[in-house]
Amino acid sequence: MGTGFGDRLLFRLLKKLPVPLFLSCGNPASGNLSTELMIPPLLRRGFFALLSMIIITPTPSLLAWGDEGHEIVGVIAYARLTPVVKSKVDALLAADKDNLTAADFVSRTTWPDKYRDSDRTSTKIRYNATRNWHFVDIEIADGNIASACNHHPKLPAGTAASTGPANACLLDKIDQFIAELRDASIAKPEKILALKFLLHLIGDLHQPLHTADNKDRGGNEVPVVFGDPPTSGNLHSYWDNQIVQRLGNDPRAVGASLNKQITQAQADEWSKGTVTDWAEGSFSQAKKVVYNFAGTQQFIDDRGANGVRLDAAYDNRALPVVREQLSKAGVRLANVLNNILK
Repeated sequence: MGTGFGDRLLFRLLKKLPVPLFLSCGNPASGNLSTELMIPPLLRRGFFALLSMIIITPTPSLLAWGDEGHEIVGVIAYARLTPVVKSKVDALLAADKDNLTAADFVSRTTWPDKYRDSDRTSTKIRYNATRNWHFVDIEIADGNIASACNHHPKLPAGTAASTGPANACLLDKIDQFIAELRDASIAKPEKILALKFLLHLIGDLHQPLHTADNKDRGGNEVPVVFGDPPTSGNLHSYWDNQIVQRLGNDPRAVGASLNKQITQAQADEWSKGTVTDWAEGSFSQAKKVVYNFAGTQQFIDDRGANGVRLDAAYDNRALPVVREQLSKAGVRLANVLNNILK
């Protein structure tokens, strides 16, 4: 990171601290203390070392939307279920004794992340078995879905989707769980798992950085600084969490509000197409908006990674996309469930 931008960032953070720290860094009598004078070299070096660690350290997991985003999708979808389907879904979830999340529809939208991460720091059995199911890394350069899906490994005959290939991609898992939920011969415990995965994975499909990759682990390796006061993170976490949180503090209220704004014409249009079509739509948003850094300030961090200062103009481009993607996910999740459980 260049010292000019970095020193200004450090200076703004240090302004929150007691005045004596600043006075000891330079000559207050001049009345015009520069950033260079006010920040001692040792403090500057320590700050940049810490900042670079914060910026480039990958997020703990490749979340697609944080809990808030998934809950928003769940609120929209649940409101759009038919009475018959809502009754069937509620009955399946009521029969589930798992306690990783609360048992209601909206809470269960976050369950697959909790399940995946439940042994992340120990045996990694669940983690390794399901982590790849949450994304499809379609390369920005070529848009090759087959390659991103590892050429679609087959689910062996007689194998439950919940125990299927660990290298299956997001698109394949959605299709497999839809097939299970539709199949009357599937045992209830597996149907419950299929439902819980679908509640989450259809949401994942609509986070653009879970359908696109620019050789940067879906944005996890792109350092960013955003907000005021400046906050460090990476591009993926910004789209998972920070921009979603700009919609409001209460995800259930945000979901209800977004649902009211969806027109019948939009719902009808968004319900068309296949899972692959929906993935291509999210991929398109990644190309046009997520990786569009026009007009933003670029920097190179202390480890040589190319970073971006996401400004208000970028936020203003991102917010409409986030609103629409969350709304589409809710409409499409409801449409899937209404069709297969009617």
